[in-house]
Amino acid sequence: MKLAILDDYQRLALGVADWDRLRKRGVEIAVFNEAFASADAAAAKLAPFDILCLMRERTPFPRALIERLPNLKFMALTGLRAPSLDLTACTARRIPVSNTGPGNTNAPTAELTWLLIIAAARDFAKAERGMRAGRWHDGLAGGTILEGKRLGLLGLGKLGARVARYGLAFGMDVVAWSQNLTPERAAAAGAHPVSKAVLLETSDVVSIHLVLSERTRGLLGAAEFAQIKPGAILVNTSRGPIVDEAAMLAALKNGRLGHAALDVYDQEPLPAGHALRDLDNVTLSPHLGYVSEDVFRVFYSDALENIEAWLDGAPIRVMNPEALA
Repeated sequence: MKLAILDDYQRLALGVADWDRLRKRGVEIAVFNEAFASADAAAAKLAPFDILCLMRERTPFPRALIERLPNLKFMALTGLRAPSLDLTACTARRIPVSNTGPGNTNAPTAELTWLLIIAAARDFAKAERGMRAGRWHDGLAGGTILEGKRLGLLGLGKLGARVARYGLAFGMDVVAWSQNLTPERAAAAGAHPVSKAVLLETSDVVSIHLVLSERTRGLLGAAEFAQIKPGAILVNTSRGPIVDEAAMLAALKNGRLGHAALDVYDQEPLPAGHALRDLDNVTLSPHLGYVSEDVFRVFYSDALENIEAWLDGAPIRVMNPEALA
């Protein structure tokens, strides 16, 4: 058996789980530390493997790619779900896919969200770059005090509610909107429910905490950026396609949007020549929301258990049990 561990960008996978348990059973393990350049490259490099261990949705697995992997028999997905994985295609090939839990806490993403809010409010990324280049205060914005300002949360699930509590601790007025938000849930998080229009028009910081779906794809487009409070900060640690990227770029360039602090993008990894990299009023991080050793330890330990269970003929945590028929 051959196992490929994919997209281990930070070279953490081998150190957080006991993969020797598989090697003792004769499983050959290869680790891919870089993103594949294309679907063709992925198909060519993964063709020999029987088992794939995926890091969430870093490498998309549409039907066209799955059908080009003749030896593939089992997939271990880290995380609860991956929208870019065609589960129906896996079932058609009788390839079971086992997942893990989402990690033991949503604190890493919430903490990163707050890091990005503060960095945007104080123009910190530009200041840090300037210091390394030998400058001091040159070209920096005046900075925004968060206390007393309004934090608008698009989404108030477990993660959004945690960010709401951080906002309250900073003395901010917290408001929230989602398609299914109830006054009771908003009150439990210390937020006031408002319409999406009011949230955009009055919030000094807008932070996104929604799952990507057909209802949320393109939720913030040109019309919404025309509504947003002039000079507002937009933070996205959810998924890139929730925001219309072209409309966001236009709002950043014309000054309607004061700053964007982003951890997620339409295309990941973000291409080297992407326009977002050239704007001073943008703070960028490389999709670090869930990335921590504690979370990876849960992901890879569970994935290892899933592979062992499949090798034993009794797969666990199977997302598509129809594939076992």
